[in-house]
Amino acid sequence: MARPDKVIISCALTGSVHTPTMSPYLPVTPDQIAEQAIEAAEAGAAILHLHARNPVDGKPTPDPKVFDQFVPRIKAATDAVVNITTGGSTRMTVEERLAYPLKAKPEMCSLNMGSMNFTIHPVARKIKEWKLPWEQAYVEGMEDLIFRNTFKDIRYILQALGEGCGTRFEFECYDLGHLYTLAHFVDEGLVKGPIFIQSIYGILGGMGADPENLSIMRTTADRLFGRENYRFSVLGAGRHQMPLLTMAAIMGGNVRVGLEDSLYLGRGEYARTSAEQVRKIRRILEELSLDIATPDEARAMLGLKGKDAVGF
Repeated sequence: MARPDKVIISCALTGSVHTPTMSPYLPVTPDQIAEQAIEAAEAGAAILHLHARNPVDGKPTPDPKVFDQFVPRIKAATDAVVNITTGGSTRMTVEERLAYPLKAKPEMCSLNMGSMNFTIHPVARKIKEWKLPWEQAYVEGMEDLIFRNTFKDIRYILQALGEGCGTRFEFECYDLGHLYTLAHFVDEGLVKGPIFIQSIYGILGGMGADPENLSIMRTTADRLFGRENYRFSVLGAGRHQMPLLTMAAIMGGNVRVGLEDSLYLGRGEYARTSAEQVRKIRRILEELSLDIATPDEARAMLGLKGKDAVGF
């Protein structure tokens, strides 16, 4: 059984927010996603959080045929927990977002705990030349889009994927109210411990990346769920990634890195792979005398069904 103080490193490889113009190292093809995922697992990531991209132009896609080009390959090459997004992108319907998870029946999926404004549209003002024709409208268009997850959507995902497929969740909480939404579904009997809370800071439309916000989220989660019933993890977007994750680890939390969350390794320095970020946070954690959880230890900590019980 894993010791309570072992730290789970999650790694999010590509997401649906950044575009190829923003970094030459963002993985978009199935080969690139698989290679970066395998390298991240070898570097110490216990959980790999996966989105798919159209291999022709790098645009986010929910197409199961694209996921199938890299997800089984990652499973075959690593022991890491495969975590499939149910967030997809703001332009996808709930049915599109669940198309691959319901087919794959993974050990874990992400689940955003509410509808919200979610945008990086101010970034578009800094880009003079775009590599691909879809990118500018995609980024600028975020200003007038809402990421949708209503209470009915969340209930559907918990029932269809959680109860129906034995999948457990990385509950993505972008604001304090999302913890109360999660507590509602605990009260409804649709969420049972151990709960894995991914608290997210630094996204425009969600909480700012202030240490005080991290403290409020942690103490509120303690009050709502009881510390023994949940695992707390932290995602700091962009330049906030490493400082906030270090604070989280000191507070007894787990951490998430990857090019979905930040394109950089340090000030002005692109991360060439997500594994570089995994290695950096691992060095920080080990300097703090913290132990890194293996994939099987993470499975035990989070009550997952095991890699042999999936549909891929």
